[in-house]
Amino acid sequence: MEPSPKDGESAAAAEPGRSGTAPSSGVVVQVREKKGPLRAAIPYMPFPVAVICLFLNTFVPGLGTFVSAFTVLCGARTDLPDRHMCCVFWLNIAAALIQILTAIVMVGWIMSIFWGMDMVILASYKEQGIPQQL
Repeated sequence: MEPSPKDGESAAAAEPGRSGTAPSSGVVVQVREKKGPLRAAIPYMPFPVAVICLFLNTFVPGLGTFVSAFTVLCGARTDLPDRHMCCVFWLNIAAALIQILTAIVMVGWIMSIFWGMDMVILASYKEQGIPQQL
């Protein structure tokens, strides 16, 4: 029984008796994160606005998410291009309400902080010109 190639090793490099390096196959792999509707509704805001929303979410859970909902009405893009602007607005309002109502048991506060961090990350993608679908 011949040994099988290990992860990351080509079949030519794993065969006994062959020396040298194996050529790279040149395969491009793309990974896309599947987001739920609430997470996909986070708007791509200007960086300073995203930082303000993170600050607000850190100290008053849901407030930054509530403010970010209005940036959708001002033309901020989201990962839900097929949904109407008002639908995305209400999804953000729903996320803010979930954060406010569950802040009592700390879940909403933690969710609010992570939501604000996602806003800043998406804003930095927008500033750097990185495509939305990462």
